[in-house]
Amino acid sequence: MAAQPGFDRRALLRGGLAAGAAGAIGLSTAGTAHADATDGSYHALGAAGTTAAEPRIYSCDEWGARQPSSAIVVEDHKPTYIVIHHTADPGNSDVYTLEHAKKICRDIQNFHMDGNGWADTGQQFTNTRGGYRLEGRHKSLAAVRGGTQHVQGANVASHNSEIIGIENEGLYSKVDVPKALWNSLVPLVAWISTQYGTPVKNIQGHRDFNSTECPGDVLYGRLKELRDAVANALGVASPTGLLSWPLLRPGAVGAQVRAAQHLLRAVGFTSVPVDGFFGTATKQAVVKLAEVHGIKQHACSAMHHSTVDETGYLGSDIWPLITPTAKATANADVAEAVNSLLRTGGNAVRSVGDLAPADWKRLLA
Repeated sequence: MAAQPGFDRRALLRGGLAAGAAGAIGLSTAGTAHADATDGSYHALGAAGTTAAEPRIYSCDEWGARQPSSAIVVEDHKPTYIVIHHTADPGNSDVYTLEHAKKICRDIQNFHMDGNGWADTGQQFTNTRGGYRLEGRHKSLAAVRGGTQHVQGANVASHNSEIIGIENEGLYSKVDVPKALWNSLVPLVAWISTQYGTPVKNIQGHRDFNSTECPGDVLYGRLKELRDAVANALGVASPTGLLSWPLLRPGAVGAQVRAAQHLLRAVGFTSVPVDGFFGTATKQAVVKLAEVHGIKQHACSAMHHSTVDETGYLGSDIWPLITPTAKATANADVAEAVNSLLRTGGNAVRSVGDLAPADWKRLLA
């Protein structure tokens, strides 16, 4: 594929700069929970403590799932993260019945199997606007009940061996989730956390792994509230000081865009202007960067082809490719990226030594 003007493939691939609630929650004192005041984690100790009981979850058989087209992979380890999605269905339904919830699961499975060519539903669980929780991929419910194995899904690119995904019915880019959905989500996440001993800080959103809007700005903005609610249910400390990469979309403006443009230039996209506007040239550079590193960019949609084009989004899987773990003075563009963020209020970073990913996240916050 021909390189775009101003693109230096050798510079890009050099290793120096391109780094590789509310709601009813069943509680039990027969479980094993231990608070860690620093990170909100808890660990199985075999002593009395607070755990979340299993909520009502409708199995694949109960909603009429098709049989998988190939074997479901069951891995002999626990997942590391619980990841929150939205189905990205633009017509947020006002039908809240159980039958509607079951139909959603059948529609998702049909799209994932027939449209995407997957073996089964991509996510392990589905949560609906009516407050119903359903198993997504076969064997997921049994795996969580066992607490030692993980059903590999297909909902977070390059991380499916690490995560257990929950699709929440609807599109939450601008509107809030219904109360019933929230009140069913919290106990589901709390139970999964109990079964696997998942640290509360590891309850994250899809965009914490891929360059996607999912689970929508509104629902993503409530993840701290979700972590707090789960921590409260489990009697552990709420995590604090969590850092994340920002999501930049074409059309965005500001200091973060200007910094990204400097950093793109530093890894070889020398034709990218530094004007603080996420225009065509910046988008093309992000698309090319993703292609070179084998990152597939597309809208997150469990229900159907989304009307949102996420091509060129710059998020969690792109920032690590352009933020060097080296001194800011190692490259003029990198130095300008740091300086521009500091001038506009970026949080202070270490003045001596190499920059770490956490330093970049603080600067970009």
